[in-house]
Amino acid sequence: MEIERARDDLVVAASAGATTIAIAVLSGVVGAVEVGTLPTLVPLAVYAAYLFSRKGGPYGSLDEPRNWAAAAALAGAVVVAASAAL
Repeated sequence: MEIERARDDLVVAASAGATTIAIAVLSGVVGAVEVGTLPTLVPLAVYAAYLFSRKGGPYGSLDEPRNWAAAAALAGAVVVAASAAL
């Protein structure tokens, strides 16, 4: 594995992991929202989609690790917002 590819994977994994932990903390410790187990894992599903979409090429101009990391964070924000609205 190339170092650049490993760094890209780390960026997306860190974003998805941090977002998942933030949702769990908001739900369990802080009690700000009630989020179930499966919705908590939505950012990790974005990371899985990133991993499985990297099987070949060519990739589009929007297929950047930064965009995937932002998508994981956005998915977490949507989960929290949807849970808060309920």
